[in-house]
This record gives sequence, structure tokens and C-alpha cells, in this order.
Amino acid sequence: MARIGYARVSTQDQCLDLQRDALRATSCDRVFEDEGVSGAEVKRPGLAKALRALNRGDTLVVWRLDRLGRSITHLIQVVASLHSRGVEFQSLTEGIDTNSAGGRLVFHIMAAIAEFERSLISERTTAGIAAARARGQPHGRRPSMTVEQCEEALRAIRRGECSEAEVATRYKIHRRTLRRRLDGLARVTGTAAG
Repeated sequence: MARIGYARVSTQDQCLDLQRDALRATSCDRVFEDEGVSGAEVKRPGLAKALRALNRGDTLVVWRLDRLGRSITHLIQVVASLHSRGVEFQSLTEGIDTNSAGGRLVFHIMAAIAEFERSLISERTTAGIAAARARGQPHGRRPSMTVEQCEEALRAIRRGECSEAEVATRYKIHRRTLRRRLDGLARVTGTAAG
């Protein structure tokens, strides 16, 4: 049953000593580190090594929660992954230890708050789209070409003034995008796109 520590600082100017000392004081067998690596970075070599070193029954120890997770959602994903492997998690500063009932409770409360936050974001997004529709405002990505531009492009192609490739270049879009827009116009107007 090993205790594996993980320490991280965001910049080279910061010092790992505080975290190292705290992790060693709690009898960590090994400590892996990332120095000058932002928490937003997906690739953290020290963290990857720490996670690989963990076996069933081991505990991953961090000085503070923000040293491990980029966000509450990411933190929950990491701890859930550890739990599925039979690995416990401990954060020294927050006093979270998933090996205890209280620690598991705190962690589950955090997970519930994160889920609640995701639900609120989803509800606000849905309400915002509905409100925009009610006001007659389109939502989503703007079309690559206006209806007028599509009609102009279609006339130019039919007259033989330019090719589809030339029209696509003029409007700075891919030829397949132009074809979709012209096909869409043809469906609306009931004419062949040409």
C-alpha cells in the first residue's frame, strides 16, 4: 500500500519545496513533480508517471486540490478513475481522504456541485436559444454565404462565367461547402443547382 505524492507549480519561478515537504511529512513513498506546467495543460509528465505508479490499495496524495485538477470536473474525473482502479485519494490542505467516510462525503458533495453546475449551464444555454428564436434571431454558426451570394454564384456558374472552384475561392469557402449551399438553395427554390 504505497503513498504516491504529486506536486506541481505553474511557473519556473515558483518553488516546489512547500509541497515536497508536506508530502514527505505524510510518509509518501515517492513524489512525482511537474515544474513550470500549468494546470490547464493536458500533458503533465509528472502526473502521468504518478498515475502509472499507482496500484490497487495505493493512495495518491496532493498538497492541494488545484495541484491535481484543471477544473472541478477534471478533478472529479481523475478521482473517479482512481476509484475504479481501487486507488484512494488524499488532499492535505482540504482534508479530503477518500479512505474515510467523511472524505468520501466531501468528494461526493463536490461531484454533486459539479453536476449541478453542468445542469445550470445546459439550462441557461437552452433558455438563451429559445429566447433568441422567440425574437426571431438565428442561433449557431453564421452561414458561409448569404442567400443573395448563393443566387449570384448560381447565376455565374449557369452562365459559364466561372467554375464552382473559382466561386468557392472568391467566397473563401471549400468547394463542398459551396455545393451544399447551392443544393440547399435549389431545394428551397425548386430548381436544379446546376
